[in-house]
Amino acid sequence: MMTRSPEIPDQMNTPAEEGSSGLILASEVLPAGLPIVPLRPRPAFPGLLIPMVVNEPHQLAAIKRAMESPSRTIGLVMVKDLDKPDSAANLHRIGVAGKIVKIMHSDEESSHFLINTLERFTIEELSEPPDVFFATVRYSYGTELSVNAELKAYSMAVLTTLKELIQLNPLYSEEIKLFLGRSSLDDPGRLADFAANLTSADGQELQQVLESFDVRKRIDLVLILLKKELEVSRLQSKISKQIEEKISSQQREFFLREQLKAIKKELGLEKEGKTSEIEKFEARLKELKLNQEAERAVNEEIEKLRLLEPSSAEYHVTRNYLDWLTILPWGKFSKDSYNLDKARRILDRDHYGLQDVKERILEFIAVGKMKGDISGSIVCLVGPPGVGKTSVGKSIADALGRTFYRFSLGGMRDEAEIKGHRRTYIGAMPGKFIQAMKSAATSNPLLMLDEIDKVGASFQGDPASALLEVLDPEQNASFRDHYLDVPFDLSNVLFIATANQLDTIPAALLDRMEVIRLSGYIMEEKLEIARRYLIPKALKAHGLKPGQVTIRKDALAALIDGWAREAGVRTLENRIKKIMRKAAMEFASGRSEAITVGKKELTEFLGQPVFTTEELFQAVPGVVTGLAWTSMGGATLPIEATAMPSKGKGFRQTGQLGNVMVESSEIAYSYVMAHLKDYGVAEDFFDTHFIHLHVPAGATPKDGPSAGITMATALISMITGKPVRKKLGMTGEFTLTGRVLPIGGVREKTIAARRAGLKTLIFPEANRKDFDELADYLKEGLEVHFAREYKDVYKVAFGKG
Repeated sequence: MMTRSPEIPDQMNTPAEEGSSGLILASEVLPAGLPIVPLRPRPAFPGLLIPMVVNEPHQLAAIKRAMESPSRTIGLVMVKDLDKPDSAANLHRIGVAGKIVKIMHSDEESSHFLINTLERFTIEELSEPPDVFFATVRYSYGTELSVNAELKAYSMAVLTTLKELIQLNPLYSEEIKLFLGRSSLDDPGRLADFAANLTSADGQELQQVLESFDVRKRIDLVLILLKKELEVSRLQSKISKQIEEKISSQQREFFLREQLKAIKKELGLEKEGKTSEIEKFEARLKELKLNQEAERAVNEEIEKLRLLEPSSAEYHVTRNYLDWLTILPWGKFSKDSYNLDKARRILDRDHYGLQDVKERILEFIAVGKMKGDISGSIVCLVGPPGVGKTSVGKSIADALGRTFYRFSLGGMRDEAEIKGHRRTYIGAMPGKFIQAMKSAATSNPLLMLDEIDKVGASFQGDPASALLEVLDPEQNASFRDHYLDVPFDLSNVLFIATANQLDTIPAALLDRMEVIRLSGYIMEEKLEIARRYLIPKALKAHGLKPGQVTIRKDALAALIDGWAREAGVRTLENRIKKIMRKAAMEFASGRSEAITVGKKELTEFLGQPVFTTEELFQAVPGVVTGLAWTSMGGATLPIEATAMPSKGKGFRQTGQLGNVMVESSEIAYSYVMAHLKDYGVAEDFFDTHFIHLHVPAGATPKDGPSAGITMATALISMITGKPVRKKLGMTGEFTLTGRVLPIGGVREKTIAARRAGLKTLIFPEANRKDFDELADYLKEGLEVHFAREYKDVYKVAFGKG
């Protein structure tokens, strides 16, 4: 119940027991009403001398009121919730009365004083006036119970624990001495209060001890708190010891190292860092054979390094420059192997088919054997993706016994990537070729330049032009990188470039390279590649054992025809991997018997075929199958023509044709219109019909000078209403006078024709030599005709003459 603060009543409680007749000093009498000071975060215990500081207005008012009373006594009560403000509701009901012994400082803002805590009390009534908390209290006086054997044992346990704490924390010893000087150990209640006050326990736990009027229960709670405090002190001591040991170990190691340095310096066993670096560079130079300019540059830089301070920026620039100059393989060569039998075995081991490519490489090695070296050779392997260009390069390096290093030129737009940065720039580095020579560690490695047809150009320069010096046998003996700025001999390097097409390679760069074409694989070759290389590789990669998954030959042929018709074998490999993944899932799910994949099971593993059997519409007038070349290999190109009655002549081409093919169609249109009489057609046919020429797959751009005779044949077939012979394919450009011109990509187009099932082919007469150079297995089963004039094409296509 909260009321206004009454005056201090005259009634007093005394510590004397009932029936006692002793005299009591007035100073020892505790008043029944006390001004209250709320405590945070711990309560106070009786029998202690405590310094206190208060700064809240109601606390200052309570101190002032206590000092004005005869007893100079205040009540110390802990708050219930530390996060809430002081209020009557937020105060515990049990606290400690204390007598103010001395005021050390006091003003309107704070008060510093010393208080002697006396006895516990229980609040019976608490008022909350505007200026000060005031309570009517009932005291609880302690009684000496040392005669109780159980309490005496508890007291001894408390003292034993305190002794252990003293050993871990010497600060406790001073407080215990003070306590023993003011109190007796025969009072277990006071001992419990003192011990509780020493701990770092939570405020609410200490309040429970304060509220325990029963000494037996109180000392029991205190023992628990002391044991916890002992464990915390032990852990703290352990952590401190570990940290001290670690610091002491580091300090010891530091001092020992410093002593070792001093000893080595006195004995001349250790040199300064700069001296050590210079000796390292000089040791490297003993194993190298530098040219005169490079040797002069190295000596100058070493002398400069001797004069520079290690802390200067120039020191690090010079040091890095010397590091690059001395780490390059000047005059270091690996021994070439010109064993043709070994080279043939390696090429046959790593690749199936590509007989013409293998023969060209063996010739290349044979020339090196006769000449003594293969310097000055730059080979460019051209072919569709997935035909094995990069792996052929690795096989060549293996056959020659040379170090193999590969980097890609695709997308390179900065000239400095080729020839390096000048040393004036921060973070400057040599170009790709000097970096490659460092990695290869020999002066005659095999460097593979992948994707040379995809070099770009930007405001940072033209890398393709920078390659001219590198790939020119007459210049690369003194290749000068911008970073090194001394000539480095690249003439002993065997350069092998790869490209998908030659059109995007600058003519000046292409002129420096010898082109070897990898045109792609036919069905029979793909079957063997899959059987010998791809399937075993996929089994191993998917954790399957040989024999667990078998793909039958007919299924493999169907897979190639329906899912992987591209010139290379990358798509075929990916399809085989897909089969292996699904098989691995079945085995992982508990299957034990082997899996055999036939034609019927292909759709279960791969879904529906991507390609359908090519429909060759030779039986339809106006439709003719042409042969085309793309960067992905050869392809068939059906061309359709139709005529619509019209009041006037007209001609239209569709199928997203390029400028060259549009011109070819116009030449064919003009040629046929000029020779209508030769084909038995009315000369006014074009005057009364609108002609439409279409090349299917309109979403794909098409261009190239090889569709002229195919377009003319389609127009003649449409006009005469006669279809061309079955399974016929043709390629060739022609002029307005009917002369058939040569084309490129004979091998690719022949492979595409075999893949499509064509049996009769027409090529320009000028390409006879190209066809004759093809391997016999590519020409087998084909009826090939060579045309000089368009009339030769007409005879084959329509069986005339």
